[in-house]
Amino acid sequence: MSTPIRILQVLGGLEAGGAETFVMNLYRTTNREKVQFDFVKHVESNGIFEDEITKLGGRIYRCPKYNGKNYFAYCKWWNDFFKEHPEYHVIHGHVRSTASIYLKIAKKYGLITIAHSHNTSNGKGLSGVGKDMMQLPIRYIADYLFACSDKAGIWLYGEKATMQSNYRMIPNGVNLERFAFDEAKRTKMRKQLGINEYEFVIGHIGRFTEQKNHKYLLEIFSIYHKKDPASKLLMLGDGELREAIETQCRDLNIFDSVKMLGVHSNIENYYQVMDVFVFPSLWEGLPVTLVEAQANGLPCLVSDVITQNVALTGLIQYIPLGETKKWEQSILESKSIGRGVLSEDDQKGLNAFDIREVSRKIQKFYIEQDFNVLSGVS
Repeated sequence: MSTPIRILQVLGGLEAGGAETFVMNLYRTTNREKVQFDFVKHVESNGIFEDEITKLGGRIYRCPKYNGKNYFAYCKWWNDFFKEHPEYHVIHGHVRSTASIYLKIAKKYGLITIAHSHNTSNGKGLSGVGKDMMQLPIRYIADYLFACSDKAGIWLYGEKATMQSNYRMIPNGVNLERFAFDEAKRTKMRKQLGINEYEFVIGHIGRFTEQKNHKYLLEIFSIYHKKDPASKLLMLGDGELREAIETQCRDLNIFDSVKMLGVHSNIENYYQVMDVFVFPSLWEGLPVTLVEAQANGLPCLVSDVITQNVALTGLIQYIPLGETKKWEQSILESKSIGRGVLSEDDQKGLNAFDIREVSRKIQKFYIEQDFNVLSGVS
């Protein structure tokens, strides 16, 4: 049996964020006898995926987190890494802020370089401005420009670059069967969480950060909850704003009706519990969670800043941020309609995001690029 090629995936951490979830979905379905993934992370803490990566045969390296002051140390780490690891011929970068640094160094050592856009904003403030400036050269450095949606591609690379032959839009594929609705799982999970079959559950999954707009989500739920006091808000995720979110729940007198369940690897079980998925993000690339929610047959109420590329079924409804009454009304309507039954057209839309098909195409791409490096083809 031949030795698999090894692809270097560069991530911030190995928690259950959008980019990390996509890469892990890809990793699980890749033929690891042909292609193996190894990971560079930028944080000290262990992530939820680390044990699984090790079991699947992947290696994990930690590089220093870039802070602006450690530019030379950061560059040295990458130079030393490529000197010590000539086995890598392809690097796939999911960290935008420093991609112009590590991809440029990778090219010096002969690697094929891939940049991957998973978002449409770096946020506000000086940090966001700094990241915007650092990522500008990526479009000129990377050999290939990947993006999860048209919006994400144009935002990171510019519209002109998305017309080039080295640009690819890569669907955020998921295991559709894993996320399909299961009545037995719903009953079991509701019992486990202390939720009876008559209680209406609004669901949300996302990191507790500014981007996900939990503050507005809680305001929407607070208003709806007055009309449906038995309703529950189920939130999965964690992050820097958790304490502020807990405080807001108390201030709005909804704390006992909100379940904050943290991060879980068996996230598919929690979609079963929900009756509607509410996602009022301030910006997004193409949220994996919305693909998963649609695969589960959940009505999805989402902010109108999110790309139309994610509307794979008739279950997505776009609502402008700020129109709180419209959000409340749409939740009420979703309760009266109930869970959606996936039509034939819905299933066709979802099939384009089947991780098996996405994985097959990317695996073929990796193998071709690795061969090109070994053959000296530019």
